[in-house]
Amino acid sequence: MIPVLFFVIVITFFLMHQAPGGPWDREGRQLSPAVVNNLNIKYGLDKPEWQQFLLYVWGAAHFDFGDSLQSPGQHVSTLLLESWPYTFTLGAATFLLLVPIGVGLGVIAALRQNSWADYTALGMATVFASTPNFVVGILLIIVFAIGLNKLTGGNFYLPTGGLPEPYNPFQVQLLMPVFTLGALPTAYIARLTRASTLETLRQDFVRTAWAKGLKGRLVVTRHVLKNSLIPVVTALGPTFAFLITGSFIVETLFSIPGIGRSFVTSIESRDYTMILGTTLLFAVLIALVNLVVDVLYVFIDPRVRLSD
Repeated sequence: MIPVLFFVIVITFFLMHQAPGGPWDREGRQLSPAVVNNLNIKYGLDKPEWQQFLLYVWGAAHFDFGDSLQSPGQHVSTLLLESWPYTFTLGAATFLLLVPIGVGLGVIAALRQNSWADYTALGMATVFASTPNFVVGILLIIVFAIGLNKLTGGNFYLPTGGLPEPYNPFQVQLLMPVFTLGALPTAYIARLTRASTLETLRQDFVRTAWAKGLKGRLVVTRHVLKNSLIPVVTALGPTFAFLITGSFIVETLFSIPGIGRSFVTSIESRDYTMILGTTLLFAVLIALVNLVVDVLYVFIDPRVRLSD
């Protein structure tokens, strides 16, 4: 994980500095050269890039990610901690819904292959897998916010943006963002589960279990489902990381003050320290999730061992 995180910092740092513009650019008015020079000295941007890079790596190794360039006096870690609950709640709620729905649809479609249930599940999965999440979000806003507002005379509609203060993970504002964020990964998990379950159903040990006269529920839960979960769990790891870290568009669309929205804002304003801190946090999360997936293999399939 350490080499991975190091190369993430290297690539992000130097690509970020190659992008046109700088953190002190302002639309409509420009800061004077003297002010820009003082700001560069204050934040160490007057030093050569290689020296800035070494200083940042040294600070990151000590969990010091510097101050935000666009929020004077506020540490990057503090800003990330303030935004983290919103992003985590959105991603976790979506994940908790997509796992049973995606796996359930996939198993039902496989057990009822070539039936109306199979065709319906595949059709829904194909539609949602082919539709970008920002399109899904806009359609939901048009139907359940604007449409319901007009239809009910303003008495009932789903709110389109923001999460109220104080922070509360159980609120109606999450309904449309969760559906928007989870549509594509749910469709992907459903299709993957269906394919994996169909392959398992054709195995000899499953046919033997049916021949022995075991109950259908026992065959599905103990033999079919358990052996079909390995490729699904492999996909669920990156999917969870995607839901936690890949909600940039959804957070921006629904005005959720999470890390994804802060990341987009920091890119627009060239907030170098915030960009690096957010990217490094995402890289750590993805690496940890992949590690957890590797460990889960042992509990799903006894044939898998972490060591010889």
